[in-house]
Amino acid sequence: MRAGRCPLDYWRPEPRPIEWLLLEWLDGEPEPTKFWLSNLPARSRITDLLRLAHVRWRIERDYEELKQELGLSHYEGRGWLGFHHHGALCIAAYAFLVAERARLSPPEPLAFLKAAPLPRGFRPRGSPGPD
Repeated sequence: MRAGRCPLDYWRPEPRPIEWLLLEWLDGEPEPTKFWLSNLPARSRITDLLRLAHVRWRIERDYEELKQELGLSHYEGRGWLGFHHHGALCIAAYAFLVAERARLSPPEPLAFLKAAPLPRGFRPRGSPGPD
């Protein structure tokens, strides 16, 4: 087998980039409870690395909500275009719900965001005309 075509690291012309092993070892636990591999640059701050490692829970929760509450898992078609259309609509609906939640009770990091001002005389598309 030629060197450039073999998937084994032994034949790689240069070594793989360095990866970091991040462990979560809680006080009182006999051993680490969680492990992550990261390929972020060495100059990355540990706080950023920890924040990114823990965001996975939020992503999984979002995916659960999309499947259970917004019907992402209800698609029964056979084509990519149909699935893509269904998925895009579910994600758009989820984005609307998240924006509404944040508007009604903004989480602490997003409390500085304000709604954009509407132009004078603005009427949403599809709204009834003036009486």
